[in-house]
Amino acid sequence: MSTPAFTTPKRPLTWLITGCSSGFGLALTREVQSHGHTVIATSRNPSRTPEFVAEVESKGGQWLPLDVTAQDCGKLVEELEQNGTHIDVLVNNAGGSIHGVVEQFSDEEARSQMELLYFGPYRLIRAALPYMRKRRFGVIANISSGAGLEGRASMGIYAAAKAALDGLTKVLHKEVAGFNVRALYVSMGAFNTNMGNAAGIQKAPLNDDYKGSVAEQLTNLVTSGKFSGDGDVSKAVKAIYEVAAAEGRGAGRESEICLPLGRDLAVRVKEVVDGWNHTMEIFGDVCDNVYVEK
Repeated sequence: MSTPAFTTPKRPLTWLITGCSSGFGLALTREVQSHGHTVIATSRNPSRTPEFVAEVESKGGQWLPLDVTAQDCGKLVEELEQNGTHIDVLVNNAGGSIHGVVEQFSDEEARSQMELLYFGPYRLIRAALPYMRKRRFGVIANISSGAGLEGRASMGIYAAAKAALDGLTKVLHKEVAGFNVRALYVSMGAFNTNMGNAAGIQKAPLNDDYKGSVAEQLTNLVTSGKFSGDGDVSKAVKAIYEVAAAEGRGAGRESEICLPLGRDLAVRVKEVVDGWNHTMEIFGDVCDNVYVEK
């Protein structure tokens, strides 16, 4: 099957970005506005960051309240579209993590991660996609994590949610390409944001058997307030912008589904590739010989 030739309108685009009160969301909002595009920035409580709201709105953008875990979060998209604001680029960026061991996460904790990292973005995708499809243009960019490739100890539920959104994006990419709509995910390594400071710890006291384990060590590191990733946020958002807008390093690469970012992420990608190669060396003959004999 031939790869569709994507086209991007030669005009300012309207971007809806979630989770803009800090980190990547705020940095990407600034990057997009610097290129003359319109941004609808969102966060759960805009009143907590009045200086950022004023900054974005002074440059022609909007800042709206949006809790992606709300069951009706897609209504924001409907209201914008019905009022004549057409969303060209949807960036699902809002996030957060809860650390612990798989055995001891509660249903509530697991569901909260899935609501924030999977169901919320999925609801916004379902709301925005019909309009993009009808207009025959749109970009859906899901900010993901190396945890979706292979999770680290203490990140079981976070990794599961990210892997779920990655899987959805892979299918969506195939389903909507014929409508000149792009779907991609950005697989992030560790960057110099405050995500570690905002990370949570599961409520259940850690079972003694896990004391001193890698899971405990990583939980303590990430939630210590001292963790800082190797990646530069400003460089990353430039790459995300260019790939989503099909400019610079993204020009002519519109059919790509994944943007990997971070030196540590590159190491993890190699580990995954090497792992699959090893698996096929060990079990390749088994894999190839379970077919129906005819």
